[in-house]
This record gives sequence, structure tokens and C-alpha cells, in this order.
Amino acid sequence: MSLKVGLIGGGSWGTTVASLVSRNCPTTIWARDSHTVEDINKNHRNEKYLAGIKLNEALKASDSLKETLKDADVVIMGVPTQCSRNVLEEAKPYIRPWIPIISLSKGLEQGTKMRLTQIIEETMPGHPVGVLTGPNLAKEIMQGQAAAAVLAMVDASIAHALQKVFRTGLFRIYTNDDVIGCELAGALKNVIAIAVGMGDGMGAGDNTRSAVITRGLAELTRLGVAMGGQPMTFAGLAGMGDLIATCTSPLSRNRYVGVQLGMGRNIKDIISEMSMVAEGVKTSSVVFELAQDLGIEMPIAAEVYKVVNNQTSAIDAFKGLLKTRSGSEAEPG
Repeated sequence: MSLKVGLIGGGSWGTTVASLVSRNCPTTIWARDSHTVEDINKNHRNEKYLAGIKLNEALKASDSLKETLKDADVVIMGVPTQCSRNVLEEAKPYIRPWIPIISLSKGLEQGTKMRLTQIIEETMPGHPVGVLTGPNLAKEIMQGQAAAAVLAMVDASIAHALQKVFRTGLFRIYTNDDVIGCELAGALKNVIAIAVGMGDGMGAGDNTRSAVITRGLAELTRLGVAMGGQPMTFAGLAGMGDLIATCTSPLSRNRYVGVQLGMGRNIKDIISEMSMVAEGVKTSSVVFELAQDLGIEMPIAAEVYKVVNNQTSAIDAFKGLLKTRSGSEAEPG
């Protein structure tokens, strides 16, 4: 394809997407770390985030936003939610008008409670925006495992055109016009994954895990629909699909945080030793606030918020959940 792609962010998922996309289009990835840039350009690897994995040799890297973005026909945002606004402001002078901007982020901004596509629209009005999301564990995809994702954009014609940018033989891309639902599902499932991890860390069994995943899906669906998402979205790749992968895989960062919390460790110690960002930690406070604002009962998310903010322990959180009233399955609780 003749389209040129500029991807902002040199973490594990950003690098994975850049490597995939570079099979279809000339692609440059931006990273602040000059060592990461050198590693990608010279060795076709990103040992910091994807140790032992070979990247597509056509992928180029740069520590210059101008070089990465000045000729880009498509821009992909692959940086954590909480620093995206600042990076966008830095990138803004180098992005040409009307260029589509696609988010890979799965979080909600603290303070504003905004989704990343909303931040993009506020920072850079006039650009078509979208989100690529789904059950996508970076290392599995780079190891050649089959996976599927959903590209959500309001403009279906642009989404269909961009399918060819992201699609490879084993990486299937579906489209969806429910940007709100897809984006919220990706952010909210990280909070539920922490809850599942806490149970695993305390030695809970498969029955407990299944119950937390299922009731967690009900919670994130209630909040997502109240915020404008479509109910069916939460039963698809962005919702149930991503929730299952994030809650059960040992590669999941958010589940890992939960496991460590379940073992009695302090959140600050857990985060300090991680090289990658677990979006669910900071998103949990935003979800808690949104649920209160909208009057949505989310007992699992509320307990995660309390544990992450050192208001209670993981074991007390699970005791609290067991004390909540259980009525009809269609009801909260």
C-alpha cells in the first residue's frame, strides 16, 4: 500500500502493531528511548518490551516526532492514556490536516474522565478518530498466534479502508461503528482483570474466576451502556473477548497486578518493579467516579478501587463482595 504510517509509542503493544502494519505500509515508530530506537533499527528487536522477539525488518524507528509524522497518512497512538494528551500536544505541529488518528489505548484519563478518542478530538479537531481494540496479547501475536481485533470508527468507509493497513494473515480485523462502547469496554475490563487476579493471588478456584469475570462483564456493560455504548458491543471482541484474555492470561499486566495484591503486596511496590503500564490501576478511580456520577452499581469495580488506593485489602474486598445481596441475575450485585 502507498499509505505511510507513523506510530507514536515504543511499548510492547505499540511495537507489535507497528511491526504488523509495516508488512502492509511504510511505517515509522517513535520512541523517546534512544536505545529502543537503535535496537529496532539495527537489530530489528525491542528487547526492553519484547525480549527475544524479531520484528519485521521493514519497520523503522525514530526519536523525532517530526520525522515520524511529517509524511504520515495514518497516525497511530500507542502511548499510555495518562500521558497521551501531553504527547499529542507535542505531536500536533507535525500531523497534517484530516489525517486519521487511531488509538491503541485502553484507559480513561484521570480528572477529565475522557476516553482517548475524546482527547484526540479536543486536542486535534477535524481528524477522523478511531480505536483498535480486542483480545490482543502482544507477545502471542508476535510469536505467530492467530488473533482478532476490532477497528471502531464512526465513518464506516474510512474504517473499511484502514482494515487493509492493520490486517495480516493471522491478525483479523473487524469493523464497528460503536466507538464509545469499544473504547469503554477496553478500559473497563482492565479493572475487572485486577479483581480476577486478586482472587487468583489468594488461591481462588476456577468457579470464583468464572463468577468474577461474568459479573464483571455485567458491571462494565451497565456502565458502558449508560455512557452511550451499544449493548452488543460488550458481548463482542472489545468486551467479552478482551475480558477473557486479560483476566486469564499470565501475560496480562492488569491480572498480574491483581495477583500480587492478592498475595498481600503493596500497590506502590508492585508498580515500581513493572516496566510496562497496567492501565487498570489508574482507570479504577475514574470508573469508581463515573459509577457514582451515573448511579450505576459496580461492586467489583468499587472493591478494586479501594484495594488499589490502600483503603482495604484484597481478602477483605472479597469478603465484602460475598456480603452483597444477590437477587436476580439481571440485577446489580
